Amino acid sequence: MDNELQIGLAALGVASVVGIVAYNKWQERKHRREAEQAFRSDHRDVLLEPGDGAADEVPAERLEPSMGEAEPETRRAAAAVRDPAVRKVTPGVPDAVDQRIDCVIRIEAIEPLDAPRLWAAQSEQLMGISKPVRWFAFDDAANLWRSLDAHTAGAFHWFCAAMQTVDRSGPISENDFLHFSGGMQRVAEQFLAVPADLPARGEALRNAAELDKFCANVDVQIGINVVSNGQPFVGTKIRALAESHGMTLGPDGSFHARDEEGNTLYTLSNMEPVLFAAEEMRDLATNGLTLVIDVPRVPNGVFAFERMMRQAMQMADALQGTVVDDNRAPFGAEAATLIRGQIQHFQAQMASGDVPAGGPLAQRLFSA
Repeated sequence: MDNELQIGLAALGVASVVGIVAYNKWQERKHRREAEQAFRSDHRDVLLEPGDGAADEVPAERLEPSMGEAEPETRRAAAAVRDPAVRKVTPGVPDAVDQRIDCVIRIEAIEPLDAPRLWAAQSEQLMGISKPVRWFAFDDAANLWRSLDAHTAGAFHWFCAAMQTVDRSGPISENDFLHFSGGMQRVAEQFLAVPADLPARGEALRNAAELDKFCANVDVQIGINVVSNGQPFVGTKIRALAESHGMTLGPDGSFHARDEEGNTLYTLSNMEPVLFAAEEMRDLATNGLTLVIDVPRVPNGVFAFERMMRQAMQMADALQGTVVDDNRAPFGAEAATLIRGQIQHFQAQMASGDVPAGGPLAQRLFSA
């Protein structure tokens, strides 16, 4: 019995030692940078450089030598006391990221990693993903995330990539997810970095599909047309009328009515398959114009619709045309009332789903 007890105690002792060694190895990598920062402290040595400011410094609590599991914690405490700049917590996700729409992966580099090197590596690994991917770097000195692009300089410990999971072309595919997650892991391995909080494939795809279904139910664009009663509308007059209503010609070949923040309320485009271009308006002629309001992307849809209707009526008078719907039926007060109700209904649905019409999230979800 005594032999069995001795053997058992010996085995327990070996297991404890193995556990301590394994735990210390795991902690060593995590805390190496903190320990290095502590020993490289820039604080003045008060023994070698006494001065008037010595009394203002808070004396560090004496730390006794210890063994085993307490040692990493002791080193971390020493680093925090000697160097207040040591980061004590892992940064969360950037404020610009919304995890309802973004698939997020962060990576931590043990040593500061030059942003241009990371950008080049991720460009190679993530090329071909069908959805937008945004990058951020955590600025330790400012304690905030900064947007990262090909022109960002500096070196950082923490990086964050956010892949948008839904837009008007639909949700991410399984291939998109695997491409993103696998590419991020390869980027991390290339720089001996550690990926954090890898998303679960099934959950990410399921959430994207549900969000896409919600978006499909409220994704409505409403258009009205101004058609000629005989003579085509000439480009110079179209441009003059559009600009008199405060519209500007965009790179998409349409005139845009914008709010005070620069967001598009509605557009005016050629009803025929020819885009408007500033240098070609003088020679352009068309038999119809189309005004469109993109309901999910406009904060106050009813207000924008009423403004669009007024402009359509005024342009019809000036061009000697008629306001009609897509079926070329005259567009009257009854149709306008019906559309106001539809806009209110769809935008109320968006508000109940915590995706306010015209808000930052809606602008991203309802992008091409």
